[in-house]
Amino acid sequence: MTGVVDQTTWERLIEAGWKLGDRLLFLSFPFQRGDDVAQLQVRLAQLGFNPGRIDGIFGPLLDRAVREFQENAGLEVSGTLTRATIHALERLGGGAERRLVTDARNLEEQSGGEVIVLWGDDPLVSELALALRTDFEVHQSTATNAHDVATFANEHRVALVLSLATLDSLTGIHLHYWAGYRTHSRRGEQLASAIAATLAASASAPRVEVTGMALPVLRETQMTTLHVEFGKTPDQVRHGVVTAIVANVARVIHSNRKK
Repeated sequence: MTGVVDQTTWERLIEAGWKLGDRLLFLSFPFQRGDDVAQLQVRLAQLGFNPGRIDGIFGPLLDRAVREFQENAGLEVSGTLTRATIHALERLGGGAERRLVTDARNLEEQSGGEVIVLWGDDPLVSELALALRTDFEVHQSTATNAHDVATFANEHRVALVLSLATLDSLTGIHLHYWAGYRTHSRRGEQLASAIAATLAASASAPRVEVTGMALPVLRETQMTTLHVEFGKTPDQVRHGVVTAIVANVARVIHSNRKK
Protein backbone atom coordinates (compact mmCIF):
# COMPACT_ATOMS: atom_id res chain seq x y z
CA MET A 1 0.00 0.00 0.00
CA THR A 2 1.80 3.10 -1.28
CA GLY A 3 -0.94 5.49 -2.39
CA VAL A 4 0.80 5.66 -5.79
CA VAL A 5 -0.96 4.60 -9.00
CA ASP A 6 1.87 2.42 -10.29
CA GLN A 7 1.68 0.05 -13.26
CA THR A 8 0.17 -2.80 -11.25
CA THR A 9 -2.47 -0.54 -9.66
CA TRP A 10 -3.40 0.85 -13.07
CA GLU A 11 -3.73 -2.64 -14.53
CA ARG A 12 -6.07 -3.65 -11.68
CA LEU A 13 -8.20 -0.55 -12.31
CA ILE A 14 -8.48 -1.50 -15.99
CA GLU A 15 -9.45 -5.06 -15.06
CA ALA A 16 -12.25 -3.76 -12.85
CA GLY A 17 -13.85 -2.06 -15.86
CA TRP A 18 -14.55 -5.19 -17.92
CA LYS A 19 -18.15 -6.47 -18.14
CA LEU A 20 -19.09 -9.97 -19.22
CA GLY A 21 -19.31 -10.00 -23.03
CA ASP A 22 -16.97 -7.03 -23.58
CA ARG A 23 -14.20 -9.31 -24.87
CA LEU A 24 -13.37 -12.93 -25.68
CA LEU A 25 -12.29 -14.87 -22.61
CA PHE A 26 -10.09 -17.95 -22.87
CA LEU A 27 -7.09 -19.61 -21.23
CA SER A 28 -3.94 -17.69 -22.07
CA PHE A 29 -0.56 -16.95 -20.54
CA PRO A 30 -0.36 -14.71 -18.65
CA PHE A 31 -3.89 -15.43 -17.40
CA GLN A 32 -6.65 -12.98 -18.26
CA ARG A 33 -7.95 -11.06 -15.25
CA GLY A 34 -10.96 -8.85 -14.64
CA ASP A 35 -14.46 -8.42 -13.29
CA ASP A 36 -15.86 -10.13 -16.38
CA VAL A 37 -13.86 -13.25 -15.51
CA ALA A 38 -15.30 -13.15 -11.98
CA GLN A 39 -18.84 -12.80 -13.39
CA LEU A 40 -18.22 -15.85 -15.57
CA GLN A 41 -16.97 -17.82 -12.55
CA VAL A 42 -20.04 -16.87 -10.53
CA ARG A 43 -22.47 -17.89 -13.30
CA LEU A 44 -20.80 -21.25 -13.83
CA ALA A 45 -20.70 -21.93 -10.07
CA GLN A 46 -24.42 -21.10 -9.83
CA LEU A 47 -25.12 -23.73 -12.49
CA GLY A 48 -23.09 -26.38 -10.70
CA PHE A 49 -19.83 -26.20 -12.68
CA ASN A 50 -16.67 -25.81 -10.58
CA PRO A 51 -14.65 -22.79 -11.79
CA GLY A 52 -12.33 -22.76 -8.79
CA ARG A 53 -12.12 -19.71 -6.56
CA ILE A 54 -14.05 -16.62 -7.61
CA ASP A 55 -10.91 -14.57 -8.02
CA GLY A 56 -11.30 -12.93 -11.44
CA ILE A 57 -8.44 -15.00 -12.92
CA PHE A 58 -8.99 -17.22 -15.98
CA GLY A 59 -6.94 -20.27 -15.07
CA PRO A 60 -7.04 -24.01 -15.88
CA LEU A 61 -9.98 -24.75 -13.54
CA LEU A 62 -12.14 -22.11 -15.21
CA ASP A 63 -11.10 -23.37 -18.65
CA ARG A 64 -12.27 -26.86 -17.66
CA ALA A 65 -15.56 -25.51 -16.28
CA VAL A 66 -16.25 -23.57 -19.51
CA ARG A 67 -15.57 -26.68 -21.60
CA GLU A 68 -17.82 -28.82 -19.40
CA PHE A 69 -20.59 -26.24 -19.68
CA GLN A 70 -20.23 -26.03 -23.47
CA GLU A 71 -20.39 -29.81 -23.76
CA ASN A 72 -23.51 -29.97 -21.57
CA ALA A 73 -25.15 -27.14 -23.53
CA GLY A 74 -24.47 -28.79 -26.90
CA LEU A 75 -22.03 -26.07 -27.99
CA GLU A 76 -18.68 -26.28 -29.71
CA VAL A 77 -16.22 -27.22 -26.97
CA SER A 78 -13.51 -24.59 -27.37
CA GLY A 79 -12.95 -23.24 -23.87
CA THR A 80 -13.56 -19.75 -25.27
CA LEU A 81 -16.39 -17.57 -24.00
CA THR A 82 -18.08 -17.02 -27.34
CA ARG A 83 -21.34 -15.10 -27.88
CA ALA A 84 -23.18 -18.43 -28.16
CA THR A 85 -21.76 -19.50 -24.78
CA ILE A 86 -22.90 -16.25 -23.15
CA HIS A 87 -26.40 -16.70 -24.57
CA ALA A 88 -26.53 -20.26 -23.20
CA LEU A 89 -25.41 -19.03 -19.78
CA GLU A 90 -28.13 -16.38 -19.80
CA ARG A 91 -30.77 -18.84 -20.99
CA LEU A 92 -29.96 -21.58 -18.50
CA GLY A 93 -29.25 -19.27 -15.62
CA GLY A 94 -32.20 -16.97 -16.08
CA GLY A 95 -35.25 -19.19 -15.65
CA ALA A 96 -33.78 -22.34 -14.17
CA GLU A 97 -33.39 -22.77 -10.46
CA ARG A 98 -29.78 -22.02 -9.63
CA ARG A 99 -27.53 -23.88 -7.25
CA LEU A 100 -26.10 -20.76 -5.69
CA VAL A 101 -22.65 -21.23 -4.23
CA THR A 102 -22.49 -18.82 -1.30
CA ASP A 103 -18.89 -19.71 -0.55
CA ALA A 104 -17.32 -20.76 -3.83
CA ARG A 105 -13.92 -20.51 -2.22
CA ASN A 106 -14.76 -23.70 -0.31
CA LEU A 107 -14.80 -25.62 -3.59
CA GLU A 108 -11.03 -25.38 -3.40
CA GLU A 109 -10.49 -25.14 0.36
CA GLN A 110 -9.42 -28.72 0.65
CA SER A 111 -6.41 -30.34 2.20
CA GLY A 112 -4.41 -33.45 1.51
CA GLY A 113 -2.49 -33.48 4.77
CA GLU A 114 -1.57 -31.63 7.93
CA VAL A 115 1.26 -29.43 6.66
CA ILE A 116 1.16 -25.77 7.70
CA VAL A 117 3.03 -23.12 5.72
CA LEU A 118 4.34 -20.10 7.63
CA TRP A 119 5.53 -17.03 5.76
CA GLY A 120 6.77 -13.58 6.70
CA ASP A 121 9.75 -11.69 8.06
CA ASP A 122 8.20 -11.04 11.46
CA PRO A 123 10.29 -12.48 14.34
CA LEU A 124 7.22 -14.29 15.63
CA VAL A 125 7.19 -16.58 12.59
CA SER A 126 9.98 -18.67 14.10
CA GLU A 127 8.27 -18.72 17.49
CA LEU A 128 5.02 -19.78 15.91
CA ALA A 129 6.76 -22.50 13.89
CA LEU A 130 8.34 -23.90 17.06
CA ALA A 131 5.00 -23.95 18.88
CA LEU A 132 3.10 -25.63 16.01
CA ARG A 133 5.75 -28.30 15.35
CA THR A 134 4.68 -30.15 18.49
CA ASP A 135 1.51 -31.28 16.66
CA PHE A 136 1.94 -30.49 12.96
CA GLU A 137 4.44 -30.60 10.13
CA VAL A 138 5.49 -27.00 9.51
CA HIS A 139 7.12 -25.53 6.42
CA GLN A 140 8.69 -22.14 7.12
CA SER A 141 8.73 -20.46 3.72
CA THR A 142 11.67 -18.29 2.64
CA ALA A 143 9.87 -17.09 -0.50
CA THR A 144 10.20 -13.42 -1.39
CA ASN A 145 6.68 -12.98 -2.77
CA ALA A 146 3.12 -14.19 -2.22
CA HIS A 147 2.90 -15.91 -5.61
CA ASP A 148 5.72 -18.32 -4.77
CA VAL A 149 4.20 -19.07 -1.38
CA ALA A 150 0.83 -19.83 -2.98
CA THR A 151 2.40 -21.98 -5.70
CA PHE A 152 4.19 -24.15 -3.14
CA ALA A 153 1.09 -24.44 -0.93
CA ASN A 154 -1.19 -25.33 -3.85
CA GLU A 155 1.19 -27.89 -5.35
CA HIS A 156 1.67 -29.63 -2.01
CA ARG A 157 -2.00 -29.30 -1.00
CA VAL A 158 -1.15 -28.08 2.48
CA ALA A 159 -3.78 -27.70 5.19
CA LEU A 160 -3.22 -24.07 6.16
CA VAL A 161 -1.16 -20.99 5.29
CA LEU A 162 -0.30 -18.39 7.92
CA SER A 163 1.32 -15.11 6.90
CA LEU A 164 2.69 -12.60 9.44
CA ALA A 165 3.84 -9.03 8.93
CA THR A 166 4.68 -5.93 10.97
CA LEU A 167 3.43 -2.52 9.81
CA ASP A 168 4.47 0.50 11.84
CA SER A 169 1.56 2.48 10.40
CA LEU A 170 -0.96 0.25 12.20
CA THR A 171 -2.15 0.14 15.76
CA GLY A 172 -3.31 -3.12 17.28
CA ILE A 173 -3.61 -6.37 15.37
CA HIS A 174 -5.36 -7.00 12.05
CA LEU A 175 -6.48 -10.49 11.05
CA HIS A 176 -7.29 -10.89 7.36
CA TYR A 177 -9.01 -13.79 5.58
CA TRP A 178 -9.92 -14.14 1.90
CA ALA A 179 -12.93 -12.16 0.70
CA GLY A 180 -13.59 -10.86 -2.76
CA TYR A 181 -16.40 -10.20 -5.18
CA ARG A 182 -19.36 -12.28 -3.90
CA THR A 183 -17.50 -14.94 -1.98
CA HIS A 184 -15.35 -15.37 1.09
CA SER A 185 -13.44 -18.06 2.93
CA ARG A 186 -15.78 -19.35 5.62
CA ARG A 187 -13.08 -21.27 7.46
CA GLY A 188 -10.68 -18.35 7.18
CA GLU A 189 -13.28 -16.07 8.75
CA GLN A 190 -13.95 -18.63 11.48
CA LEU A 191 -10.24 -18.97 12.31
CA ALA A 192 -9.68 -15.21 12.38
CA SER A 193 -12.75 -14.70 14.57
CA ALA A 194 -11.71 -17.47 16.96
CA ILE A 195 -8.24 -15.96 17.37
CA ALA A 196 -9.75 -12.52 17.93
CA ALA A 197 -12.10 -13.93 20.58
CA THR A 198 -9.21 -15.62 22.37
CA LEU A 199 -7.24 -12.37 22.39
CA ALA A 200 -10.26 -10.37 23.58
CA ALA A 201 -10.41 -12.55 26.70
CA SER A 202 -7.13 -11.01 27.86
CA ALA A 203 -7.29 -7.84 29.91
CA SER A 204 -4.22 -6.47 28.10
CA ALA A 205 -5.56 -7.22 24.62
CA PRO A 206 -4.99 -4.50 22.00
CA ARG A 207 -7.56 -3.45 19.43
CA VAL A 208 -8.15 -6.45 17.16
CA GLU A 209 -9.74 -6.16 13.72
CA VAL A 210 -10.99 -9.05 11.59
CA THR A 211 -11.39 -8.14 7.92
CA GLY A 212 -11.92 -10.00 4.67
CA MET A 213 -9.50 -8.85 1.98
CA ALA A 214 -8.17 -9.86 -1.43
CA LEU A 215 -4.45 -9.64 -0.68
CA PRO A 216 -2.31 -11.72 -3.08
CA VAL A 217 -1.39 -14.35 -0.48
CA LEU A 218 -5.10 -14.76 0.34
CA ARG A 219 -6.30 -14.62 -3.27
CA GLU A 220 -3.89 -17.11 -4.81
CA THR A 221 -3.90 -19.89 -2.22
CA GLN A 222 -6.44 -22.71 -2.54
CA MET A 223 -6.75 -23.51 1.15
CA THR A 224 -7.58 -21.69 4.35
CA THR A 225 -5.15 -18.78 4.65
CA LEU A 226 -4.76 -16.12 7.32
CA HIS A 227 -2.69 -12.94 7.10
CA VAL A 228 -1.80 -11.38 10.45
CA GLU A 229 -0.60 -7.78 10.62
CA PHE A 230 0.95 -6.40 13.79
CA GLY A 231 0.94 -2.72 14.55
CA LYS A 232 2.47 -0.97 17.53
CA THR A 233 1.89 -3.55 20.24
CA PRO A 234 3.95 -4.65 23.27
CA ASP A 235 6.02 -7.81 22.90
CA GLN A 236 3.96 -9.69 25.49
CA VAL A 237 0.81 -8.99 23.48
CA ARG A 238 2.47 -10.22 20.28
CA HIS A 239 3.47 -13.42 22.03
CA GLY A 240 -0.14 -13.76 23.15
CA VAL A 241 -1.13 -13.83 19.48
CA VAL A 242 1.09 -16.87 18.96
CA THR A 243 -0.69 -18.61 21.84
CA ALA A 244 -4.09 -17.68 20.39
CA ILE A 245 -3.16 -18.95 16.92
CA VAL A 246 -1.85 -22.25 18.26
CA ALA A 247 -5.01 -22.70 20.35
CA ASN A 248 -7.30 -22.32 17.33
CA VAL A 249 -5.38 -23.82 14.42
CA ALA A 250 -6.23 -27.42 15.31
CA ARG A 251 -9.94 -26.93 14.63
CA VAL A 252 -9.20 -25.81 11.06
CA ILE A 253 -6.91 -28.77 10.45
CA HIS A 254 -9.53 -31.18 11.77
CA SER A 255 -12.24 -29.48 9.68
CA ASN A 256 -10.09 -29.90 6.57
CA ARG A 257 -9.50 -33.57 7.37
CA LYS A 258 -13.25 -34.25 7.47
CA LYS A 259 -13.84 -32.90 3.95
